[in-house]
Amino acid sequence: MNTQHTISPLAQAFIDYLDCPCEYFAPMKEDGPIIKAYENACSDAKAKGYVPMLVVVDETLWECLILNSDPDNDGSDNYGFDKEKVLAYRSAMLKENLPDPKELLADLISSRMEDAAEDEVEWDEEVIGKVADGYEADTFSSLMYYSGKETREVILAKIPVKHPYEVFAYLPFGNWNECPDTKVLMALCKYWFEKYGATPAALSHDELEFTLEQPLNAEDAVKTAVELYGFCPDCDQNFDCIGQLADTLSKSTFWYLWWD
Repeated sequence: MNTQHTISPLAQAFIDYLDCPCEYFAPMKEDGPIIKAYENACSDAKAKGYVPMLVVVDETLWECLILNSDPDNDGSDNYGFDKEKVLAYRSAMLKENLPDPKELLADLISSRMEDAAEDEVEWDEEVIGKVADGYEADTFSSLMYYSGKETREVILAKIPVKHPYEVFAYLPFGNWNECPDTKVLMALCKYWFEKYGATPAALSHDELEFTLEQPLNAEDAVKTAVELYGFCPDCDQNFDCIGQLADTLSKSTFWYLWWD
């Protein structure tokens, strides 16, 4: 653990909640040390039996975790939680039969198409649009404050699961607005991991980032952009159209998603 700065009570609560080896990073001017630590953790992860996750410390994420894993918590502001209930939740999620990802995606995409039709927006021309004008995403976007002048408070957690998509049993941040619940998160992240090697790597209360060894080819990029839009409809706010997202996926080793 980085002990150069006093750890905040909330960050300590996250570490206690995760109950696994963690490294704490206080806010700093550059995210280089955090990324270096993450890369080092990735190199050891398989041999040591864990999946590394960068967790942005914030109150809303804490509330999401507790809401999902310890819903009877009285909401006190001392960051207390029932450890046995949290452990039971994790165990249950890791044993769940996950829903079929193709059926999930078909339903989600159909819902987006229905929304477009109701709004009288043409799906192919206006929603999908032209596959062009993308950019290369090659680093994390969620670690810095929006000003870009300082990193947020971050924990590198070495989560003791075998598969990357299982990290959501420890970090159940969804199940609000359009952000899917834990089973859906696990099912779809398993699908993208097995298909493309897309690995969940960083999250805040409303952001999720993946890393990949190489960008998608053009055909897979278009298909996946539509899938990601079904999964995370607010991602369209970062792009002029889904075609621009597809072009970005064809150039990028990082995926960035956020929910409003």
